[in-house]
Amino acid sequence: MTANLPAAQSQDSSSRQALVMSTIAFTVCFAVWTIFSIIGVRIKQELGLNETEFGLLVGTPILTGSLVRMVLGVWTDRYGGRLVYTMTMLAAAVATFLLAFAHSYEQMLLAALGVGLAGGSFAAGVAYVSRFFPAGKQGTALGIFGVGNVGAAVTKFLAPLVLLAWGWQSVALIWAAALVVMAIVFWLTTSDDPVIRERRAGKAAPARSFWQEFAPLKNLQVWRFAFYYFFSFGAFVALSLWLPRYLIGVYGFGIATAGMIGAAYSIPASIFRAYGGVLSDRIGARTVLYWTFSVCAVATLVLSLPSADYVVRGISGPIPFHVEIGPLAFIAVASVLGFFMSLGKAAVYKHIPVYYPQSVGAVGGVVGMIGGLGGFILPIAFGALNDLTGVWSSCFMLLFLIVVSCLVWMHVTIRRMERGAEVKSTSLSYAAE
Repeated sequence: MTANLPAAQSQDSSSRQALVMSTIAFTVCFAVWTIFSIIGVRIKQELGLNETEFGLLVGTPILTGSLVRMVLGVWTDRYGGRLVYTMTMLAAAVATFLLAFAHSYEQMLLAALGVGLAGGSFAAGVAYVSRFFPAGKQGTALGIFGVGNVGAAVTKFLAPLVLLAWGWQSVALIWAAALVVMAIVFWLTTSDDPVIRERRAGKAAPARSFWQEFAPLKNLQVWRFAFYYFFSFGAFVALSLWLPRYLIGVYGFGIATAGMIGAAYSIPASIFRAYGGVLSDRIGARTVLYWTFSVCAVATLVLSLPSADYVVRGISGPIPFHVEIGPLAFIAVASVLGFFMSLGKAAVYKHIPVYYPQSVGAVGGVVGMIGGLGGFILPIAFGALNDLTGVWSSCFMLLFLIVVSCLVWMHVTIRRMERGAEVKSTSLSYAAE
């Protein structure tokens, strides 16, 4: 028993190191992934882009980061997160560096595809980190890892300062350099996960075939989890990208002020993801999701209300009044929305290693992919809705419809499962009699 103590301490140390470094690396990756939320505003001005073109530009990195997540998750299961994570960061750094030398809209879209690789690091990190922790601690561990979403706030705080001082090209160059440094530090300070080490020592079964990795994707449950993540993560990313533009357009803020306020939304939506993981371990991920979808439905409904002037026919004549959500009220409600989104993100990923312990990479990758696609599709939809309706709050109307759909689908499924369990229990009791 004493002889096993150093080995246990070594395992705890490597687990903590893997979690800490993965979280820091994901923070840097997320800062790069959302870089267009700030520099995109200046590029829009320089190139004279319309709202839909702007939405496509800020959403393109999210598209790449989403589509590669499934593949990166499978590669992590097969080759190890340390290698896949490091190579992903280096590839994204090259694309971010080249972005600084793009001049046309088409060139920037092409560079944005490569920048999006930074977002794919999430799938590698989830599969890597989860292997270091037992099931009872995976919700907390993955919640802590997800705090790396705060990278969006880092970009909103720092990128406007760099942009105003040296131009948007300098933002791209500095963010690319940060990725390279992080990749080197990550490689030097982490170790391979326990499964990869056992495979190399011949103590574990070899990796399954590539197609066997995707077998769980036949289950509708996987796609239900993905739809939950489409809102809890995809809408978070979309709003992180869209809020600076929204605040400038609705309230007339400058780019620096809009970036700071956007960070006020991103920070609670990132940091409290760790708390969402702890709550999921303690009270259950299902309960956390009920709270998430219910509160987010109310918040998006409030934010959906457009500024309007009404006239009521009173007893003594017409009574005009004005309805508008002021900037302070908007920030408060958006922060509440971000907080509960952070809990929901952690709750969704708590389910995956519990239901699919042997396929965290593939299932986590496809859930992350659909969630990331939300971050790509929604900014484009926001811009298109602005062009079509001319109402700024139309983006929150769309989010209200999505979150209500999540809540209804989850509740109907859970009720069906509970009825099935009751029927099975009754049948067993009859059999026993």
